[in-house]
Amino acid sequence: MKTLRSYVQGRWVQADSDFVPLHNPCTEEPIAQASSRGVDFGAAYDHARDKGGPALREMSFAQRGELLSSMSKALYAKREELIELSRLNTGVTRKDAKFDLDGATFTLSYYGKLGASLGDRRWFAEDEGAQLGRSPRFWGRHLRLPRGGVAVHVNAFNFPAWGLAEKAACAILAGMPVISKPATSSAWVAERCAEILVEAGTLPDGAFSLICGSTGDLLRRLGEYDVFAFTGSADTALRLRGQPNLLAANTRVNIEADSLNAAVLAPGLDRDGETWNVFLRDVEREIIQKSGQKCTAVRRIFVPRDELDEVQAALCERLSGAAVGDPRDPDVTMGPLATERQLHDAVEGVKKLAGDAEIVHGSGQRVDGRGTPPGKGWFFAPTLLRSEDPSGADMVHRHEVFGPVSTLCAYSGDLGDAAEAVGWARGTLVTSLYVDHPEGLVEYLTAGGATSGRLYVASKKVAPQLPGSGTTLPAMLHGGPGRAGGGEELGGISGLLLYQQRVAVTGDRALLDRAGAA
Repeated sequence: MKTLRSYVQGRWVQADSDFVPLHNPCTEEPIAQASSRGVDFGAAYDHARDKGGPALREMSFAQRGELLSSMSKALYAKREELIELSRLNTGVTRKDAKFDLDGATFTLSYYGKLGASLGDRRWFAEDEGAQLGRSPRFWGRHLRLPRGGVAVHVNAFNFPAWGLAEKAACAILAGMPVISKPATSSAWVAERCAEILVEAGTLPDGAFSLICGSTGDLLRRLGEYDVFAFTGSADTALRLRGQPNLLAANTRVNIEADSLNAAVLAPGLDRDGETWNVFLRDVEREIIQKSGQKCTAVRRIFVPRDELDEVQAALCERLSGAAVGDPRDPDVTMGPLATERQLHDAVEGVKKLAGDAEIVHGSGQRVDGRGTPPGKGWFFAPTLLRSEDPSGADMVHRHEVFGPVSTLCAYSGDLGDAAEAVGWARGTLVTSLYVDHPEGLVEYLTAGGATSGRLYVASKKVAPQLPGSGTTLPAMLHGGPGRAGGGEELGGISGLLLYQQRVAVTGDRALLDRAGAA
């Protein structure tokens, strides 16, 4: 059995006790074990802060960008190995494994190129500045400087490579060292990614660390200049962000949590048009891809009331073609859920939704997977529910089933009403709107566009270019208000701000101009 290790203080540490098993989700067999026993968290934190931090801050953006580009190339060179490991560790199809790994390498490459575009500066001026006195000599401007602490990243199980890369890319380019903690169930993929990066030898000592297993007392060590970024459930996020030391020090905390994302179909779309086809394709993919285990997956589908039957029939026909089973079978299109706990939560979650909505496709129960022994594996078939009156279906807007589950919700046909209904979930990461007329987009934005962190607008003119609502692009913000966590990641250069301090500098303009490019 593989024993995962942690990488701290420039060396690998392997525990000898307190192991947590990792399982193959298709067979339930233990395949690896993880523990952080033996890691000195105080020394690991100090090493990252005192070694990695200064080394990164001495580098220019271009040099940090070169690090990220090297990281991207190193991971891509091992792409096939990582794809196969991901299939074993997380039970995903080859296509879904590529989605995770290619997202990781693309994001690192994107921020590598951004670093090159920022050039030989170590920080930058955020604005042109303003005259503050009687003459232009007394001037003020805002600089964005790297924070002097450590960025601790706690990532979710569903994207072990992409989650590690997207957070690390922004932090390292901004000039902060990273301590990354993957979810234990998929930590084998993250550990192998870390091994590849260490073997590449491009990162300065202390710039990147990995914890496999518990974080011990690491979070209690964070203070005023550190950053804590978490992706996971809202309940866990509330417990973590409420730690006394984080509150007392005003440690910068970024949360990406539960999100009942929505797809909204505008009324009267041409059934022979591209927008209608994109709508069906996107919603089907968002239910099936990664077995519905995505923070951006569509959980609610808002459809004009008089079109509900037609949409239900079309989606049920598409979902009926899903082949659930061991992804090593070439005919399988959807693998199992990641853990036994995820399966249990999905079954119980559908029971909750069924109190407010009707199951119209699937059973909401565990199923046997193709190519696996009967009764083995954490398989759950695509499940579609229907709510004729979503205003009274409180659970549909309150409880997220983190699996291949979505609910059709009727609305009046007025996009303002649909926007209001999307907001009943108290904040989402992404809403997808399928509309061909600008008036409909304006109507939606006016009535409730700010309830989502990202609005994916699909129309016939851009249909061939659309990547799908669930694809997070590094140039665009990832995060959302309220229930979605209130945080922001990525977004091009905006993604650096989490790891930078905006400093208002006032004084002699000539000095400030020179310092702004340092």
